[in-house]
Amino acid sequence: MKVLIPGGSGQVGTILARAFVAGGHDVTILSRGPALGPWRVLPWDARTLGSWQDAVDAADVVINLAGRNVNCRYTAANRADILNSRVESTRVIGEAIAQSPTPPRLWLQASTATIYRHTFDSPNDESGVIGGSEPDVPRSWDFSITVARAWEQALSDADTPRTRKVAMRSAMVMSPDKGGIFYTLATLARLGLGGRAGSGRQYVSWIHERDFVRAVQWLIDSSEVSGWVNIAAPNPLPYADFMRGLREALGNRIGLPATEWMLSLGAWFMGTETELVLKSRRVVPGRLLQEGFIFEFPTWAPAAADLVRQSA
Repeated sequence: MKVLIPGGSGQVGTILARAFVAGGHDVTILSRGPALGPWRVLPWDARTLGSWQDAVDAADVVINLAGRNVNCRYTAANRADILNSRVESTRVIGEAIAQSPTPPRLWLQASTATIYRHTFDSPNDESGVIGGSEPDVPRSWDFSITVARAWEQALSDADTPRTRKVAMRSAMVMSPDKGGIFYTLATLARLGLGGRAGSGRQYVSWIHERDFVRAVQWLIDSSEVSGWVNIAAPNPLPYADFMRGLREALGNRIGLPATEWMLSLGAWFMGTETELVLKSRRVVPGRLLQEGFIFEFPTWAPAAADLVRQSA
């Protein structure tokens, strides 16, 4: 295949690009900055059409991952950048596909599992409730839902009748790569700081990198699947249990807890938001399971052990 990955210079894009190149496929990444790897890199601004459109014409599959990193303080400027980077890049990819004389057969569009409600009870499959109207949910968390809705609406609005479209509502992709979420959590656990955060009851939805790649390949091969699909392991678990499993994989018994006020102070110093830790994301892959997809790592303990082995 010829695979085009707009916004593919980040962690998730690199995971996919590596896997596709290893499989003998032709990979091109669209990036606003340098991107290293055994694949072609083309510049774009993620807002306007340009010479990069030729890569759309040649592609079998487009996997759009473009969007500003949400690991930041939600200032007015950062909020605008987070929202616009997602909506504008999706819109312009749609325009390029619509104008293509030989459009790709599939457009996989990044979305997020955080689109669902904050919940401690029943899990959210693709029919789950979008948004968080519960009284204990801070109103500041509404921003993430607003972004997710607008992101998927931009995909829906794109007029690409010859191209199948899938919104990938992905959980946190766990890989041993430096700088990723697993690397960050493992570092905290190694330092003895990987204990309960807040109540520890909030659910963590995750997926091992190998299952993420396999799910993407499954979506490519499954010619009838369109709409939104949850890309997450089938067994999310409370944060306290999640971090306990990680500490056990690391062989570290110590995990100091952090109260919400500690998290708020730490988030301020680290330039991030506590929502990324405290929102309960209990998301399950209803459509993948219904269609018979088999996970290599359906539960966290074996996944954590494998990731620790890779990062040793």
